[in-house]
Amino acid sequence: GMNPDLASERQTASFSVEKLTARLDGGAEHTRIRRAVVEAIECDPVFSRENQYFQSQNERYEAAVRKAVHLQKKMHEMGWTEDGPEFKYIYRALSGDIAFLLHRIFMRSISVLGSKQQIAKWIPLATQYQLIGSYAQTELGHGTYLQGLETTAVFDITTQEFILNTPKISAMKWWPGDMGRSATHTVVFAQLYVHGKCYGVHPFIVQIRSLQDHSLCPGVTAGDIGPKMNFEHVDNGYLMLQNVRVPRENMLNKFCEVQPDGTYARWGSQKINYFTMTTVRISLISDEVVIPLMKACTIAIRYSVVRRQSKLKPGEQEAKILDYQTQQEKLLPQLAAAYAFHFINNYLQELFDKVYREIQRKKFDTLPELHAFSSGFKAMVTQYCTSAVAICLQACGGHGYSLLSGLPSLYTKIVASCIYEGENTILLLQTARFLIKCFMAASTGQPVPPSVTYLAAVKPGKCPAKNKLDFLSPDVYTEAYQHMAARLISSTAAKLQDLIQSGVKKTDAWNQCTVQLVQAAKAHCHYITVKNFAETVEKLETKAGIQKIMKHLCDLFALHGIFSNGGVFLHDGYISGAQMDMVTASYLDLLAVIRKDAVPLVDAFDFTDKSLNSALGSYDGQVYQRLYEWAQKSPTNKQMSPAYERYLKPLLHNTLSKL
Repeated sequence: GMNPDLASERQTASFSVEKLTARLDGGAEHTRIRRAVVEAIECDPVFSRENQYFQSQNERYEAAVRKAVHLQKKMHEMGWTEDGPEFKYIYRALSGDIAFLLHRIFMRSISVLGSKQQIAKWIPLATQYQLIGSYAQTELGHGTYLQGLETTAVFDITTQEFILNTPKISAMKWWPGDMGRSATHTVVFAQLYVHGKCYGVHPFIVQIRSLQDHSLCPGVTAGDIGPKMNFEHVDNGYLMLQNVRVPRENMLNKFCEVQPDGTYARWGSQKINYFTMTTVRISLISDEVVIPLMKACTIAIRYSVVRRQSKLKPGEQEAKILDYQTQQEKLLPQLAAAYAFHFINNYLQELFDKVYREIQRKKFDTLPELHAFSSGFKAMVTQYCTSAVAICLQACGGHGYSLLSGLPSLYTKIVASCIYEGENTILLLQTARFLIKCFMAASTGQPVPPSVTYLAAVKPGKCPAKNKLDFLSPDVYTEAYQHMAARLISSTAAKLQDLIQSGVKKTDAWNQCTVQLVQAAKAHCHYITVKNFAETVEKLETKAGIQKIMKHLCDLFALHGIFSNGGVFLHDGYISGAQMDMVTASYLDLLAVIRKDAVPLVDAFDFTDKSLNSALGSYDGQVYQRLYEWAQKSPTNKQMSPAYERYLKPLLHNTLSKL
């Protein structure tokens, strides 16, 4: 049955959970489609994750491949297509562990970088899985800095082939997913040489395994890179090439080509490459970062109302741990952040669609803004959510440390998101470069993109708040974030200019400002997130209590940011010490208000028990029974301890004989 401590939380919701779920999904019709997909996948035993926490690396890899292969059949059976409305929910319903994600990136890179002929040749083969693709960019010695890649591709004019080589150990491809054991083909990024001249990094399609018996092709050395913090189900691989030849038409040539006589020709705009990276980054924020945080909040908050520990008031029963202010202060800001980042994702998606439409018309001038934003938000959101999941885990005490809680694997998975698809510090510096450029342009009266027009009007001013209620006004706190971001950007720009004017080399000056540039880029992204949250709330319909509770969450997200980064708001006296006390008071008051709706707010995320796969986070709140039942399934409880005969028995018997 239902744990009464959890049931009572659902009786007092101030809003309609079902309506909020529909709002998060973008409409009741989307909710219906998502639930149908989840239902179809969860009732199929092949997709079960029941034993995931007990599996070895080999078992997890095999299960991921089995699911990926079965998914093709399932999609055919259900009539789901890659461009149908169901597709985006499939990955969420599978909750991760599935192979061939790099196969999709292999296909995407051919679609974006390949000519019409190349697309016509390779895409049908890949779609029908007559080959399995991967994407080999990262090397042992280089990840983020693509120009530094060391794999070489030399054009041989006599045979019309490229000869690919790994000239030294640091040039070995290292990390590509699906490449350690599964892939037959991969897109290899290599430095192109024609007639001894280097033309920079280009992509080449290379076959690495036989389509007959899966053995490695001549000149190819490849394997698995070994155990990682998570992602045991993915065979991240290494690849070495020794004089591997591919035909001239295997260099992806939508933008440039080596002609038969060795002439190098380029056309079109390379900028489109940035566009591919932004697509990956934006889809990643929702699937790999916001959803894990929503799951972690669901688990920790449900557990915090069924876990009772020590007495708040003498003579009463032990209190739910969520009734302690400290527990509310750990978890509720993370819940607010999950909503804030869900809405920022919609904002990025709209910006993306707008830029996409312009690129179709061969207009590239909105691309820098999209690139800067997708970089900055990828970095800020992954960092923030990684800390947030860690807080949720620790807030569950000892049981949170059990794999069976679901929290450790959410954490080790989300940590990876800070690293792949661009290293966060470098991404924030790209955002900062864009912001400094815009600041310089704005200060000389040139037009800048709408999102950064605030940089033109940096006014000294002071925060107008007179009492704690003023800090519940979105105008007041949004203005504070705007002031703070603009100040950090303008003061860093000033420092940069001063250094350059005093004769410091441009590159040295930049390096001496990078810590502050990163801080400024984060501040800008934080400001946009607050502003977007407030604007989203304003547009919500007032009925069903949704706008009211969303306004509370928006206030909490904003005030939590001021409360925990006091220094940057107090720095120039924009907010005074007395006003900081008002912020604190309003912030703590909000905790008690949102506490009442905490469980309904996580119920609205609408995760099934199978999707959470957590002994602590199930809908019925029967945590202790579940922990005990699940522990029984462990292989360690299925056999006599192998250490007994070998070590324990001699030890114990030896001791006995002495006695």
